[in-house]
Amino acid sequence: MSGSGAPELRSSAAGKKIYVISSSWHKQIMDGLVAGALRELEASGATKVIQQTVPGAFELPLAANWAAEKGADVVIALGVVIRGETPHFDFVCNAATEGLTRVQLDRAIPIGFGLLTVNNVSEALARAGLEGSKEDKGKEAVQAALAMANLR
Repeated sequence: MSGSGAPELRSSAAGKKIYVISSSWHKQIMDGLVAGALRELEASGATKVIQQTVPGAFELPLAANWAAEKGADVVIALGVVIRGETPHFDFVCNAATEGLTRVQLDRAIPIGFGLLTVNNVSEALARAGLEGSKEDKGKEAVQAALAMANLR
């Protein structure tokens, strides 16, 4: 969901087992994404929230799959990949995106896609939900996933 024109979705998390899986790169940005997701989960009435940290964005799909095996009703996947000087950015972004899509479809479980794929740190900070950020992608990932969970 893009920040410009993004809908404000309100859905209940009551009774749902929710995993928030976050990568460990770029601590300040990740702290903002996780905090935004947790705030939105609390506002949505979530009481069963399990937090897990993985090494990086590449590992998000496997952790999401494991969460599904453990009975998650919803998974929120949070990470950030910042473009560098090599094609590594493209490989990691594609693998994480395709992997999360595969888990979502194969397991029929909503996954909140909170993976920032940005050109620089400034773009990430603008989307991290920190004070002064123009967007809160952690919050938006929760809203989208809960909307899908309640749609089912």
